[in-house]
Amino acid sequence: MDVDKKLFWSNKEVLITGGTGTLGKALTKKLLKEYPIKGIRIYSRDEAKQDAFKWELDEFGNPEKVSFLIGDVRDKERLSMAMRNVNIVIHTAAMKQVPACEYNPIEAIKTNIEGAVNVVSVAIDNNVEKVMNIATDKGVYPINFYGYTKAVAEKLFTFANVYSPLFTKFSSCRYGNVLGSRGSIIPLFKKQFEEKGFITITHKDMTRFWISLNRVVQFVLDRIEDAQGGEIFAPIMKSMSVIDLAKLIVPNATFKDIGIRDGEKLHECLISKEEMERTDIKLEKNKDSDYFIITKYNINKIKNKNISYTSNDALKYENKEMLKLLEE
Repeated sequence: MDVDKKLFWSNKEVLITGGTGTLGKALTKKLLKEYPIKGIRIYSRDEAKQDAFKWELDEFGNPEKVSFLIGDVRDKERLSMAMRNVNIVIHTAAMKQVPACEYNPIEAIKTNIEGAVNVVSVAIDNNVEKVMNIATDKGVYPINFYGYTKAVAEKLFTFANVYSPLFTKFSSCRYGNVLGSRGSIIPLFKKQFEEKGFITITHKDMTRFWISLNRVVQFVLDRIEDAQGGEIFAPIMKSMSVIDLAKLIVPNATFKDIGIRDGEKLHECLISKEEMERTDIKLEKNKDSDYFIITKYNINKIKNKNISYTSNDALKYENKEMLKLLEE
């Protein structure tokens, strides 16, 4: 880690909402092992998951730096207590399952939108330095309730900077499907084939953006360092069809087409064509770390401004690249 990064993270108190989820756990382990932080507060509502995570942390060193706080982002008063003297907030808490949000829309609003409002308000009241919201490609041209709520939340974090122009800075990281995350499609493929002898797919041409958990964790932490407030950061991502991924996971599988489900897109969009007018590309020494930065203002840096960045048009993973990604 270079000197500037060490200085940035030195003695920082970090709060992670939804900290017992896949991303929250991976961020915690990375911060404990490699960053000179003061402490981490895991803020989540399931004590069983918190207890299980406590046992996991024993092997990572400095477990005493981690505090486990029971709470819900819907509860503003509790969130305010948890955020006192915090420097960095990483907001991962959300209802993420598309069907659950479709059938429980009011609950999705309470968590994904009202919860986001609470995080913004409490962060400003507590003079938090930086807040990073975790967004999703499903919030771009949304067609399901999950996407709608995450799109609203992303807007809230972008324009929250209007209410905190001098101190707290709010930004978002937006990306596609995370390989190995809870709810990942890969265990489902394996389980279906073992139990039924075939894998169900919703459309043979369906594509998705894919990214490894390790890359997401590093991307989020790096962008927290860079954030000035109001940006949406998105890694440059490759894609692969769902059926091609399934063939890699279970090479001898047969497939059953069940049709596209309610709220499901054939292809995902990471950046809309309207956003391209205010999008720049940041190229890093390691090309796997290249990313887009979407700002609030037109900057005219992208030449092909009239096209969106979609999973059917993005560069595709070769099989050997995807296999390497799956091993991370």
